Amino acid sequence: MSRYDGGALGDASWMEQALSALTRSIKAEGSMRLRGGAGGEGSAGWLAGRRDGFRAANVEQVRELVDLTRRVVFPGYFDADPPWESEIEPMVARACVRIAEILENEVRAVLRYGRRPPQHGGERIVPAAIDDAGFVHLVVREYLMSLAEVRRLLMLDVQAAFDGDPAAEHVDEIVLCYPGLEAIFVQRAAHVLYRLGVPVLPRVMGEQAHSRTGIDVHPGAVIGESFFIDHGSATVIGETSVIGKHVKIYQGVTLGARSFPKDERGRAIKGLKRHPTIGDRVTIYAGAVILGGDTVIGDDCVIAGGVFVTSSVAPGHVVQQTRPEPVLKPTGGAGNKGALMKGSGLTGELGWLADGAGI
Repeated sequence: MSRYDGGALGDASWMEQALSALTRSIKAEGSMRLRGGAGGEGSAGWLAGRRDGFRAANVEQVRELVDLTRRVVFPGYFDADPPWESEIEPMVARACVRIAEILENEVRAVLRYGRRPPQHGGERIVPAAIDDAGFVHLVVREYLMSLAEVRRLLMLDVQAAFDGDPAAEHVDEIVLCYPGLEAIFVQRAAHVLYRLGVPVLPRVMGEQAHSRTGIDVHPGAVIGESFFIDHGSATVIGETSVIGKHVKIYQGVTLGARSFPKDERGRAIKGLKRHPTIGDRVTIYAGAVILGGDTVIGDDCVIAGGVFVTSSVAPGHVVQQTRPEPVLKPTGGAGNKGALMKGSGLTGELGWLADGAGI
C-alpha cells in the first residue's frame, strides 16, 4: 500500500480534494485531452469502433520509424553487424515492412487533426476526394517509394559536408558524427510526409531530431541538394524557407519570419510565405539572421557572421558588418579610473568598461 493510500498520513482528505478538483478540471475543459474508447465519445467517421480510439502520435513508434528509415538509408552504419552483400535485400525488406506497419498506424492516428492544407498556395498532392483509408495507404506507398530519392539527396549532403569541412577525415565520420547530417536526414524524410498533407507526425519527427541535435529545421522547408549545416547548434530554419543547391550554413543561423499578419481576432494567419528564399551556392556564416518571406538571397552570395538581413540581396554580393575598430584598453589604477589611454583619440566615461571588463 502506498503511503498516500491510507492512514500513514492521518487525515488524507486533501488527496481526495486534489483528485476531485483535477478530475473536474479535465472533464470541464476537454480541448486539451485525447479521448479513447471503442466507438465512444470522440470516435467519428471511419475510425469509429477502433479499439484504441483517437490518440496523438506514439512518440516511441515515431522514434522506431526514424531509426528504421536511417538504417535503410545508411545500411550498416547503425547496425551491430553490418550486412553482407547477400543480406542487404532481406534486411531492407524486413525494415520496410515494419516501416509500413508503423506509418499506417501513426498516419491513421493523427488524422484526427485533419489533413494539412497545401503550403502558401501550393497544389494539393493527394486529391481531397480520396477517403481516409485510401489516404493512409497512399502515404505509406509514397513514403516507401520516396526513400531511394531521399537516399540520393543524402549522399550528396554527405559529400557536401566532406568537401566543405577540412576537419572531416572520412565520409563515414560525417554519417556517424555530424549532427547537421542527422537534422537534414530527418527533415528530408519528414518533408515527404509534410508534402503529402500528413498532420502533426512530421513535426514530431522534426522535434525529436531538434532535441538530439540542437538544430531546428521545420519539415516544411524546401531544401535543395548538397546542403551542409556545419556545427549547427542553435540553427533555425522556418517552415516556408526555400533553400537552393550547394548551400552551406553555420551554427546559430536563423531563417525566420519578420512579422506575422493577423486576422480580425488577432491570431496569426497561417499558410503564408513567412521565411526567406536562399539561392544556389550561398554561404551563411555563424549567427546571421535572415528574416522575411519576401527576402531573397541571390545565387553565389556570402552572408557574413552576425549580420541582420531583412531585405533581398542581389546575386554575387557579400553582406557584412562594418569592421570593428580596435581601441586601446583603459588605464588601470584607482586615480585614473574611467580615463582613456593618452593618444587613443577617444574621450569620455566608459562606465563598467573602465576597468577593462568585457574587453
